Amino acid sequence: MEPPRPLTHDLIRDLIAALGHSLKEVRIVDLQEGTFYADLIFDRNIKVSARPSDSVAIALRVGVPIYVEEAVLAQAGLLIPDESDEEATTAVREDEVEKFKEFLDSVSPDDFKAT
Repeated sequence: MEPPRPLTHDLIRDLIAALGHSLKEVRIVDLQEGTFYADLIFDRNIKVSARPSDSVAIALRVGVPIYVEEAVLAQAGLLIPDESDEEATTAVREDEVEKFKEFLDSVSPDDFKAT
């Protein structure tokens, strides 16, 4: 179902094109106190800071790659415990479920709608 008017991320995509620029990539660049930070990288070396949820939604609409800095992966990554250690495995799963719930609270289904 196509909305009668552009949604926010569609509007941003259309603005980028109307202004004669092109989005080259999205980078998830930092993680501070549980908050991720992202940059939209445009042609002509233009960089704009944005929320990762918005950045990912825009990247999906424009069709550009999404990169994550190694330091962010190292900081946010998980070590998967040995499955024989059931207590540790359960703790990791509960933590991941909580993080995923927080992520879901910060986005809307329209953030990921393909055009």
